[in-house]
Amino acid sequence: MADIKPIGKALFLREEELRRGIELMFFAYRDFTGEPDSILESQNMGRAHHRAIYFIGRSPGISVSELLVILNITKQSLSRVLSALMENEFVVQETGTTDRRQRLLYLTEKGIALENQLTSVQGKRFARAYREAGVDAVEGFQRVLRGLVDQSTRDQIDSFDDKPK
Repeated sequence: MADIKPIGKALFLREEELRRGIELMFFAYRDFTGEPDSILESQNMGRAHHRAIYFIGRSPGISVSELLVILNITKQSLSRVLSALMENEFVVQETGTTDRRQRLLYLTEKGIALENQLTSVQGKRFARAYREAGVDAVEGFQRVLRGLVDQSTRDQIDSFDDKPK
């Protein structure tokens, strides 16, 4: 299945361990998104809306082009998502102060409330999992997740982490 070479301390993974990790990722994602999906469904929204709301909330004033890079979706798809979010008054768009072509995105009070609700649900799930796994597991889990993403995504995560909160 996969070629796992030991680095440092010997790391030997059998196919069954790799498959178990894949299965756990599938199940974790299903359960992690399940409750937010129900909340979003009541608003006639889906996961693309959730991701947009999350990253706009995480980085108020994010430009449409920056959001496109983060979400890795087409302009047309993002346009549909943003149109719905603006029509339903979750997001507002402002013109950039230094570059009038720039479109900057902000959550409205209604958007902030929804983002807080969705993040709270998922945050509680993470907090429970971290408590159950123990403090040492948190860093290891984050290293594993980081290892699952492409280098370009790691660079994106690093640049996002460098932004002031």
